[in-house]
Amino acid sequence: MVGVFIVLEGADGSGKSTQVARLAERLRSSGREAVATFEPGATPVGAAVRNVLLERDAHVVPIAEALLMAADRAQHVVEIVRPALARGADVVSDRYVPSSLAYQGGGRGLSLELVDAVNRWATGGLTPDLVIVIDVSERVARARRDAAPDRFERESAEFHARVRDAYRKLAAERAWAVVDGDADVDTVAARVSAVVSERLGIDAS
Repeated sequence: MVGVFIVLEGADGSGKSTQVARLAERLRSSGREAVATFEPGATPVGAAVRNVLLERDAHVVPIAEALLMAADRAQHVVEIVRPALARGADVVSDRYVPSSLAYQGGGRGLSLELVDAVNRWATGGLTPDLVIVIDVSERVARARRDAAPDRFERESAEFHARVRDAYRKLAAERAWAVVDGDADVDTVAARVSAVVSERLGIDAS
């Protein structure tokens, strides 16, 4: 059995973390090995990077932010993603390169070409088999965000709107799937599973 690499994306408050766990469990129920992981912070090195990136009062300039994300991603790919895929396991990740394109590119205004190039280098060119963007309205996202917001969650409504717009534009350009995430958890999970079945031919019901 060949493992597949699936990435769930979306703005803060989109519910993607919950959907990563649900999708991984559905894949396991169908007899596949599935590894649920996340960025930033899934490795010991990444955890230290995450502390810097999400610290609510830290001042991190956009270029440094992009490089820190790429550094975490390089460690993540080497320690978790590639080993799992090599043994035939599926990998379901909460965020990957699309997050940098949407947040540091769309949100911060960095060159998409530069962000893309840095991340190709960091990941050794590893691309997902499927990217699913869980798109939610700002009203729903705001209601779902943590009561103790991190540095990204504390950004302005304008920043979050740029991120959402970037995800939508990139999805159209790069054939990422987009799922309406405003519904309840079970409905969104069913939509995600349907996309996995349609795009990859895998039973994730």
